[in-house]
Amino acid sequence: MLSLQQAEAMALQNHPLIQAAQHEAGFANQQITINRAALYPQLTGDGTGTEGNANARIGAGTLAASRLFDRLGIGVVGTQLISDFGRTKNLISTARFQAQASQQDLQTSRYDVLLAVNRAYFGVLRAQAVVNVAQKTVETRQTLDTQVTQLAKNELRSQLDVSFADVQVAQAKQLLLRAQEAVQEAQAELGAALGSNQPANYQLSDEMLPPGPPATVDELIAQAVANRPELASLRLSSDAAKSFAEAERDLSHPTVTAIGTIGVIPAIKQEGSTPIPNEYEGIAGNISVPIFNGHLFAARHNAAVERQLEADQKLRDELDRVSRDVRVAWSSARTAFQLIDVTAQEMSEAELELNLAQGRYNLQLADIVALTTAQLNLTQAQIDYQNARYDYQTQYAVLQYTIGQLR
Repeated sequence: MLSLQQAEAMALQNHPLIQAAQHEAGFANQQITINRAALYPQLTGDGTGTEGNANARIGAGTLAASRLFDRLGIGVVGTQLISDFGRTKNLISTARFQAQASQQDLQTSRYDVLLAVNRAYFGVLRAQAVVNVAQKTVETRQTLDTQVTQLAKNELRSQLDVSFADVQVAQAKQLLLRAQEAVQEAQAELGAALGSNQPANYQLSDEMLPPGPPATVDELIAQAVANRPELASLRLSSDAAKSFAEAERDLSHPTVTAIGTIGVIPAIKQEGSTPIPNEYEGIAGNISVPIFNGHLFAARHNAAVERQLEADQKLRDELDRVSRDVRVAWSSARTAFQLIDVTAQEMSEAELELNLAQGRYNLQLADIVALTTAQLNLTQAQIDYQNARYDYQTQYAVLQYTIGQLR
């Protein structure tokens, strides 16, 4: 047995889309630490040793000193950002907004998976209900075929009636085969929705019919605007783009950095050389002021502003799309809910029609065509009723999804 709640829990735990979104959120959270690292001291340990012939001078190369002498030194160099006039702060804000947007994207993935589970779950129940209708149809028509065949043997019915009854049995068996195939397809869909590569061969428990949709749609649209994770993600992405644009603007500001170093050098004796102290330390400050770099910083700032404007328009487009989705889902849910009563009435009338046709056929007041037509109408009405029930449950889940309240 598998309930809808259990299926949803299984999908949330196993589905690869959710796990991928979780890793993406973890990646985004690490970007905060990466950008914040610039505010802390940066310490580097160094060990350097050189060896050269006495009193020689460097003619070419990249050694720091022009004079060659044997030495060994161990020390630490530290740098500390004093100020970059807001760039690092804005980069941290950008990373925070992006991390929050990733959390909303994770919620969006959860909603997508839950909606897929609901659709697949009710799809299996719908297919199984049609199988039950088809099985009863086969039994009913097989019974009629047996009766008509026996009556024909007693010369109370014609062979034409037997042929009609045989055809109806064959059609019912075809319906059953197609319905069984639909169950297998629906179980495969449910398995995929659960995050598995195997079909979901469970005995599903039926769910209570949800209440009818509200009479108006305006309140639902307001709920969707407030609750939909896609909108929250786009709002946060817009804030992140704004912070990044400010960070790119700050590239044109000076950067103030403090640098310090400390270390030890073992005593060195070289002929004709000045004794070198065994210890050293030093501190310095540096101000870097950008003057001209081929309009690079201005272009980066302008590009970031364009990204910000793009994010704003995407948010606007998503708001329009969400409003449309809510209206469509609400209309579909209302229609599906009304169809339940309509198809129930259709099924009741079809049952009455079949009873009358059966009685008239038994009294030889009607031919078998009227009876088989009544049987066909009842079968179709029963299928329509089951489709209406599970279609409404699916549409109700879609409506809950569009307003951001799916479990």
